[in-house]
Amino acid sequence: SSGINAEYGVQSCELIRFTNTRGEPKCPIKTINVLKAHGKSTRESMFIKGYALNCTVASQLMPKSIKNAKIACIDFSLQKAKMKLGVQVLVDDPEKLDAIRQRESDITKEKIQLILNSGANVILTTGGIDDMCLKYFVDAGAMAVRRCKKEDVKRISRATGATFVASLSNLEGEESFDAAFLGSAEEISQARICDDELIIIKGTKAKPAASIILRGANDIYVDEMDRSVHDSLCAVKRVIESKAVVPGGGCVEAALSIYLENFATSLGSREQLAIAEFAQAMLVIPKTLVVNAAKDSTELVAKLRAFHNASQTIEAKKGFKWIGLDLENGKCRDNKEAGVLEPAMSKIKSLKFATEAAITILRIDDMIKIYQPSKEDPNSYANAVREGRL
Repeated sequence: SSGINAEYGVQSCELIRFTNTRGEPKCPIKTINVLKAHGKSTRESMFIKGYALNCTVASQLMPKSIKNAKIACIDFSLQKAKMKLGVQVLVDDPEKLDAIRQRESDITKEKIQLILNSGANVILTTGGIDDMCLKYFVDAGAMAVRRCKKEDVKRISRATGATFVASLSNLEGEESFDAAFLGSAEEISQARICDDELIIIKGTKAKPAASIILRGANDIYVDEMDRSVHDSLCAVKRVIESKAVVPGGGCVEAALSIYLENFATSLGSREQLAIAEFAQAMLVIPKTLVVNAAKDSTELVAKLRAFHNASQTIEAKKGFKWIGLDLENGKCRDNKEAGVLEPAMSKIKSLKFATEAAITILRIDDMIKIYQPSKEDPNSYANAVREGRL
């Protein structure tokens, strides 16, 4: 499972990475859609180059695949118009009743025609589409998808360059739908992946999109996989954005501890004690790692410190600075060569936040306690014995 997560995490982040106007690499992992499906094994999980939407076309008569798609992303229903609550229409002539019903249908038809006339051949809506209105999309050879998640439609609009339209009303008080609101993609198709029908959007115009479909035996297992994939995506994102990595397995903490201890001995003031204590606190991470792996923390951490002391004091042993813990075999090894690395940004931030938290707690020098008044019954047995009334 960990191998699959790592592979998919790297593939997804490499696909969606881009460089912003300041020349900084960015990796928006929120654009990666992670879908969960029951059944089969973890190894049946798959990575898709494109955005996978967990919906199907509204009618089986609609095309299942469209190339050079023009996508309209709308946030309203295309259902038969109804009178607002509290509005009444009084009809004198019964023949006009049919005309009112016809006008209700025509209002929705006009909205659909406005969207189709703009050149849209794929319509994604967060609301419903009336069954009577589906024929207009079928006649135009367009693909309509209803009841999409709002979050999904927003992501697709960002990836394709479409505008997320909440209403057809314009500034003149009329209804219109401009062709500039449409997004573009090379291909949109409905495909059977695993046991479900999905709509896959490939070749998005504005930003690349990626999807991961996770398979597992039950809800709990698939949810755990989802959290694991998110962790791997965040780790890869940090590496791409910080462009720096450090060896893991307690390597950095042990090296910092040795360096700070040596630095503390060079000071002739009481600051020496504070720095020495900070150096000692650095060893909490490697000790905790060893204890969690059910190994001897005293022996392993002592060996790790010896390696890093040698790397900082003996020129010929500088290569020992990459030494970290190998918790599978219970020994020390070169973690750079073994490929056990951490994003430098995460390591720096965790040290900063821990230090800031400790400083904040130490600044608190007053504590006020409010004791609740006693609610003892004066006539209780214990009080009566104490006062000699019994």
